[in-house]
Amino acid sequence: MDKRIILDDKAIDRTLTRIAHEILENNKGAHDLVLLGIRTRGIYLAQRIQSKIEKIDGITVPTGVLDVTQYRDDVTDRVSQDVVAYKIDTDMNNRHVVIVDDVLYTGRTVRASLDAILDHVRPKRISLATLIDRGHRELPIRADFIGKNIPTALSEEIVVMLDEVDDKTQVYIK
Repeated sequence: MDKRIILDDKAIDRTLTRIAHEILENNKGAHDLVLLGIRTRGIYLAQRIQSKIEKIDGITVPTGVLDVTQYRDDVTDRVSQDVVAYKIDTDMNNRHVVIVDDVLYTGRTVRASLDAILDHVRPKRISLATLIDRGHRELPIRADFIGKNIPTALSEEIVVMLDEVDDKTQVYIK
């Protein structure tokens, strides 16, 4: 099957720089900001955004990992309320939490993320940053910070590759 490259490594870097600026502008700086990257590629995107914010504002924003596997609505066994699906070394209560993911599609992963966070903390605000928004939402969810809108057919797939996980950094449609 043919693949059409949407973003190369330089375009991804520029896009994440823009998202970092938008987050800082929207939050009026890095104060009380927390980034949570959804496993797997969202983690690395969140770390890249953290690095860019540090270069822009000189502040290291607490950044953690969010694993929503047990909160998905397609999992038959619901997780115990005692299980914490995120790992971060800071209190997220009364903070602005930005969930970071690679592709926004149906909205179900984001819904699971909200459940995972709200089961344990009460943030002041939760926002969503995504590298790609491909449409086809099943839930009323939208991203606050979008790298690129890529309208797709249901038969198409968006593939995000990052150096941290894959052998190169690029986004393509197949």
